[in-house]
Amino acid sequence: MENLSDAAAFATELKNTLIHYHSIEDDKWRVAKEVKDVTVWKIPSEEFSGYLYKAQGVIDDIVNSIIDHIRPGPCRLYWDSLMTSMDILEHFEENCCVMRYTTAGQLFNIISPREFVDFSYTVGYKEGLLSCGVSLDWNEKRPEFVRGYNHPCGWFCVPLKDSPNQSLLTGYIQTDLRGMIPQSAVDTAMAGTLTNFYGDLRKALQKT
Repeated sequence: MENLSDAAAFATELKNTLIHYHSIEDDKWRVAKEVKDVTVWKIPSEEFSGYLYKAQGVIDDIVNSIIDHIRPGPCRLYWDSLMTSMDILEHFEENCCVMRYTTAGQLFNIISPREFVDFSYTVGYKEGLLSCGVSLDWNEKRPEFVRGYNHPCGWFCVPLKDSPNQSLLTGYIQTDLRGMIPQSAVDTAMAGTLTNFYGDLRKALQKT
């Protein structure tokens, strides 16, 4: 497992990686999926042989409420249809932890349930928040799950300048699902999962 003796330095490195992704020029991205209120793009990942996905859409709520639903905690498990369990394994400070979570099978179980162990960090970014994470090489494994690996991922959430009760949510996801899965199935699953994520999040926020 990565050395987390200096969790603050590890968190800062993760944050800077996400800020780097956030600065990639628009013309470098290729549209992977587009629905009326969410667009998903992709580029080859710098971390592994798959893709880095970027998703973006406007959410009708304030930044703090949105990020509270995304970062590790009971809110996330309540509404995220893909997540089937979540446990906080270790706390470092209020906005920094290690979590283990599992996901449901996808594409008629062509992609079987996965388990992830992620370091998670939430920090202020400009006038909004960034909630980011990266998988750890956690030794304990459960045989009923394939262990997936999230390369640096994160969600930037900032208020719209002309409408402070609305926020622009931009996510960067690069997940190595591992196992024997065709790349075409991974592409279909990732783009669809990201657009569904926005829909599920909006429904959850409307109920609060």
